[in-house]
Amino acid sequence: MQKSSATSLPTLSVRIDLDAEGRIGPGKIELLEAIHACGSISAAGRAMDMSYKRAWDLVDEINHICGRPAVERQTGGKNGGGAVLTPFGLSLVTRYRKIERSAETAARKELLALRADMDSRRKA
Repeated sequence: MQKSSATSLPTLSVRIDLDAEGRIGPGKIELLEAIHACGSISAAGRAMDMSYKRAWDLVDEINHICGRPAVERQTGGKNGGGAVLTPFGLSLVTRYRKIERSAETAARKELLALRADMDSRRKA
């Protein structure tokens, strides 16, 4: 999501608490999308200005909190392996983005009202 400026509509950020320890939010979903686009955890980390270790730790955390792999490593091969999203990983990204869109749609009226309140207070 984009950060709001003084004139744009405030945005909503969605974090899903799966349990007391496990959360899925925009950063982890963005990492999964980058892995899907780049074909590797290291390339996805670089694309997000994140260390390989941090990217791997997040992938490990996602796989652990979901109780099944969202990302699988590919070994060997012509290009030296890489990583792919599992069918569950693809579904996780799709579901998260649908939840995000639904939340934005539901909150739009209140976000508009908030922006109007903020704008009227600035003018006063």
